[in-house]
Amino acid sequence: MSRPHDPTRRRLLQAGGAFVLVSAAAPALRVLPAHAAPSPTGPLAAGKLPAVPDGALWYARPGLDWQSEALPIGNARLGAMLFGDPANERMQFNEQSLWGGLNNYDNALAGQPDSAFDLSVRGFGCYRDFGEFTARFGAESGAARLFVRTPGVVSSGHADPLRALTGGTKTLWRPARAPEVIWQVDLQATATVRRYSLTPGTVRGRARFDPVGWRLEGSADGYAWTVLDERAGALAGRGEPTEFTVAQPRAYRSYRFVFTTERRSQRLELAGIGLTGDGIDSATAVAFGDYRRSLDPRAAVQTTAFRTSKATVIRECFASRPADVLVLRYRTDTAGALDAVFALTSAQGAETAADADARALGFAGEMANELKFACRIQITDTDGTVSADRDRLRLAGATTVTLLLDARTNYRMSAADDWRGEDPLPRIDAALTDLADRTFDELWAEHAEEATERAERVAVDWGSTADEVLAQPTDVRLARYDDGEDDPALEQQLFGYGRYLLGSSSQPGGLPANLQGLWNNSNEPPWASDYHTNINLQMNYWGAETTALADSHVALVEYIRQVAVPSRVATRNAFGEVRGWTARTSQSIFGGNSWEWNTVASAWYAQHLWEHYAFGRDEAYLRDLAYPLLKEVCEFWEDRLITKDDGLLYAPDGWSPEHGPREDGVMYDQQIIWDLFQNYREASEVLGLDPDYRARVAKLQEKLAPNKIGRWGQLQEWQTDRDDPADVHRHTSHLFAVYPGRQITPDTTPELAAAALVSLDARCGVREGQPFTEDSVTGDSRRSWTWPWRVALFARLRQAEKARTMIRGLLRFNTLSNFFCTHPPFQIDGNLGITGAIPEMLLQSHTGVIELLPALPKAWADGSFRGLRARGGHRVDCTWRGGRVTDFTVTADRAADASPVTVRVNGAERQVTPRR
Repeated sequence: MSRPHDPTRRRLLQAGGAFVLVSAAAPALRVLPAHAAPSPTGPLAAGKLPAVPDGALWYARPGLDWQSEALPIGNARLGAMLFGDPANERMQFNEQSLWGGLNNYDNALAGQPDSAFDLSVRGFGCYRDFGEFTARFGAESGAARLFVRTPGVVSSGHADPLRALTGGTKTLWRPARAPEVIWQVDLQATATVRRYSLTPGTVRGRARFDPVGWRLEGSADGYAWTVLDERAGALAGRGEPTEFTVAQPRAYRSYRFVFTTERRSQRLELAGIGLTGDGIDSATAVAFGDYRRSLDPRAAVQTTAFRTSKATVIRECFASRPADVLVLRYRTDTAGALDAVFALTSAQGAETAADADARALGFAGEMANELKFACRIQITDTDGTVSADRDRLRLAGATTVTLLLDARTNYRMSAADDWRGEDPLPRIDAALTDLADRTFDELWAEHAEEATERAERVAVDWGSTADEVLAQPTDVRLARYDDGEDDPALEQQLFGYGRYLLGSSSQPGGLPANLQGLWNNSNEPPWASDYHTNINLQMNYWGAETTALADSHVALVEYIRQVAVPSRVATRNAFGEVRGWTARTSQSIFGGNSWEWNTVASAWYAQHLWEHYAFGRDEAYLRDLAYPLLKEVCEFWEDRLITKDDGLLYAPDGWSPEHGPREDGVMYDQQIIWDLFQNYREASEVLGLDPDYRARVAKLQEKLAPNKIGRWGQLQEWQTDRDDPADVHRHTSHLFAVYPGRQITPDTTPELAAAALVSLDARCGVREGQPFTEDSVTGDSRRSWTWPWRVALFARLRQAEKARTMIRGLLRFNTLSNFFCTHPPFQIDGNLGITGAIPEMLLQSHTGVIELLPALPKAWADGSFRGLRARGGHRVDCTWRGGRVTDFTVTADRAADASPVTVRVNGAERQVTPRR
């Protein structure tokens, strides 16, 4: 048996239907140099697959599971998930505004209790699946697909490496560097192999080319293997199968043979391998080889590449923001080798029609809420023959084909227009007509320029990973990391992937990223795939400003401005005659409010309005958009706060998400209101507006009931000292004042900061005397978004090692094979939140001082970052060695931001004049 492994701790590694032949000592996969752009427009090298770009996610097997294996692309309006199946490619796609539900829906008006949380099937509605595009190539899939990879193995003589092990074909293998050859099959579902057959080859007719022994092994996850049968000795007969019974049959999804030769580099001859049992029949396999699929976040392109017995095939797909469509190209190095059937399916039941003259497929419909939707995919370039067959297109004899897909609704993010705009179908037709003469090369060039510019705004480096590890597929590296091995590049990849996902799901002019970003394959997704106001939506944008994605933040800012309109009405219905507004925990794209009132929702929103100014220093934005909203929310709390006998102000009937009693003055409410008042005061000072009201808000802030330290040294979550040291709830709502707030810091409020650390340690479930590791963090704390929040909290409290432990916990326990984070199920706030949390370990500016490396763990002793942002309109670059800064620069966005700033470097403060 291979080394022990706990499959319950593994993310889903399995991919679908693949036989793989590899040598035991495969050479390292060639990786492009850092920042080298891929070249999808370049010519194909005969018989060779393109190299995997540096920093890309890549896999040696296709994906089956949408949540854990498919790979995402998006242009912030259109998104898609690709599986990479050679025989039957699937692309499930979304458009940001396909939502069910009623306009301006509210629980109270609809007669629904606050506790009603089945949002997706009620009037509140939910985000919907738009549909699926499929491209079927060659034969229909069977119980398995056959994938042959031969790195390190030389095929000689009569061999056809893509057909050799399906039976009956002469072959001769020569292992290049090791006396073992591995042949592997990954199935679409678990199956029990009870018998297998091996067929000796007939090229030489001599047994000395047979294996001298072999093991049949099974695996639940494609990573840890169990020996099922082991044999030694020569095979009987030539060209005839010999059948063997498996000694210890069990159900697995992956099987492999490990063949041993007599000596290194000895030839190995086999004509066939067969597996039979429950749920498996290798005779139905379809052959493909040297399979690889990848997602390059830097260039925002998904690529699938493989060989067939006739040709090398490359498939590329990207979501172009400049062209505002999904672009797909399939190509081969052999003239006329592409034959395919294209199909388009609506997830809302609309009928698809094929147009042979236009070489297009399309559908259109209208949902029950009168939201219109439409989709069209069109072949714009091919050297093959296109024909229509009812609701499908057929392609024959092609070397290349390019397709464009557009999908839209008549949604408009405008409360004044009742959330509806133009009919989608004419807009789609116009868009595709305008693009009809554009070549793939032209579309790629403008897309790559836009995507790489965004990706290259920021770079981080805190260590390198060995080349032999970098050469492994991403799922294998994740499994290795899960077993406790270090992989700094994998951690950095997680950081960059979050930036990729935010940029792909949130841009100006569109909706903000929801609970699943832009990607959803269900018409009843978890929590409606809504906008959750008690942490999740806000966490999505924690990295927007610090990692130079302020343009992505604009989508949230505009959303807040629009949903404020119906929320004002809902607020008055719930709270009586108060000024301003707030929101419930769940909000929709139609201004809907549902589930519990999160009374400080608008105050937390207001923090994002202020932060967008604090980093960008755009006074026109502050004056015209952010300031009026900030003031309005202050007025809400001026009307809402109550004074008790102690003369202090309390937020009434509060709730600390998502547990505990309701009471006046819960710290979650008090802290967010304090932050709101502080942000308003600073905004008023910047603009020179409303000095009298600014003074009024300052007095309100002074009278807010303060934070408290409880009986066991903790920062209290409630006014009553009721905190349980054994409480390991996933939320850390009472620590908002540490992060993302700025009320509690180790320098300004050291006693409160120490109490916050006591609370945070307890919430992680790590007890006194117990090593603080990710393994010791308890179950409810293992959520997609809890790890990132705790990374940031520990960083603000200058607990570097604990912050890094949280990063490792997210990667080990809540990161799937495709790098999606799981709550469970998949929830994107983990991906986006960690991108905002990691910079807090490297750069902080919330106190008015730019602090370099405030929480640098020992494992990150040497490194650098480039392009991270500090408040005040500054870009910061930094290099360090042995944990000490050796070089840094602060660059101002414009002359107005170039006045001297205070920078804390290696524990000392100095005045620095920013560069211009």
